[in-house]
Amino acid sequence: MQQRNESLDALRGFAILTMLLSGAIAYGNVLPAWMFHAQVPPPLHKFDPLIPGITWVDLVFPFFLFSMGAAIPLSLKKQIEAKKGFLIVLWIALKRFLLLAFFALFTQHMKAWVIAEQPTAADHLLSMLAFALLFLQFYNSKNEKLKTVFLLMKFIAFSAAVFLLWKLPFWSGKGFDFYKSDIIILVLANMALFGTIIYYVTSDKPLLRIGILPFLMAVFLAAKEPTNSWAKELFEFSAIGEWKFDWLYKFYFLKYLFIIIPGTFAGEILLSNLKQNGLNTNGKTDTATENVLALVSAVLLILNLYGLFTRTLFLNVIVTASFCMMAFYLVRRVANTNLYKQLLHAGTYLLLLGLFFDSYEGGIKKDPSTYSYYFVTSGLAFFSLITFSVMSKRRFFSSITTYLSLNGKNPMVAYVAGNLLLLPLLQLTQTKQYWDAMNHNFFMGLMKGVLFTAVVSLITIFFVKRNWFWKT
Repeated sequence: MQQRNESLDALRGFAILTMLLSGAIAYGNVLPAWMFHAQVPPPLHKFDPLIPGITWVDLVFPFFLFSMGAAIPLSLKKQIEAKKGFLIVLWIALKRFLLLAFFALFTQHMKAWVIAEQPTAADHLLSMLAFALLFLQFYNSKNEKLKTVFLLMKFIAFSAAVFLLWKLPFWSGKGFDFYKSDIIILVLANMALFGTIIYYVTSDKPLLRIGILPFLMAVFLAAKEPTNSWAKELFEFSAIGEWKFDWLYKFYFLKYLFIIIPGTFAGEILLSNLKQNGLNTNGKTDTATENVLALVSAVLLILNLYGLFTRTLFLNVIVTASFCMMAFYLVRRVANTNLYKQLLHAGTYLLLLGLFFDSYEGGIKKDPSTYSYYFVTSGLAFFSLITFSVMSKRRFFSSITTYLSLNGKNPMVAYVAGNLLLLPLLQLTQTKQYWDAMNHNFFMGLMKGVLFTAVVSLITIFFVKRNWFWKT
């Protein structure tokens, strides 16, 4: 069974909830530019790849990727300790890859506005049926007596899903299309496959794991050159004979290993801390200092979002370096030195490396993603783990991390409950018009997203409380 760490679950919960919030707030001109992706500013929200900078919205995806990477060492601990061999791990990785790929296709196609251009009540009910089928597909009951029953239901659910994908019109009558899937989930599927294999092979060779990244960078740089090379052909490889598989895999997706691989190191740090029962007893804990360390880590995130968005780059580097030095001073005075020290070392290195990379590729950007983006967001994820680790030990703030971790424990439910359950319910009860009307001012535009996120969060927590976890 996978070991859990509340700070990691909280980081994942923070990522999934902010993802929901960013997609549900009012578009147009009622909210400022920093409430949206930096490259998709209001009022037109037209993508402009030349705009440098990031906002809090641009942290959502990399934080989720980082959490996935950090979870890999925890999930593979049992297989590695039991020396079950590469084929078992390969099967685990392949199964997860295929299930997530199916999840990406099915969830995208079963949105009511994809089923039909003008969705009817029946189309919204089909979306809700899809949610029910997903439950049966990805819920694994621990009741051994009903194991056969649930396996049969799983088979029926997948069969029904395939039938729907075969028969429904989709995309204005064009039908099912492999090339139209949820790109976020498809990237996660590729990262689950390659991240798991890379970690298993290098679990006792951390330098080799780091050494993979420059080779990836070399392929990406070679692919940009006008001349042909074997590296460029590797980058563009997407077919075997007549069979094209670029709908499922692109070498381009592997760029996110620059976030997944740092995440695996975070997972190893957390796993080591779990083995020590979460405590290194180097004397009495200085609670006040620990609190300040968490605050400094949180401030570093806010400062860099502001500095990179406003493009006050040199000042941002100086202030960031100063706060990192302050964190190094503070970490020597807390009892849990080893955990915080390792997270701090990795976070500081990656964050400063990312800031030094900013001027390359036209400035930090999510789309098209830059090396600065990978390193900065990974560094900020390490600092966020420090913040959540401290918060989880404080009476008031622990309730916040518990709430976030409850959402982070069941992210697949949280990801689809809005589109396949909540929005169809709003349509069927004729209340969606009121939700759509919340676009008049800053407060209403923000509350639109907050209410949507809160309801989806409650649905997710409801599932968690009943141990209805969706797993691949």
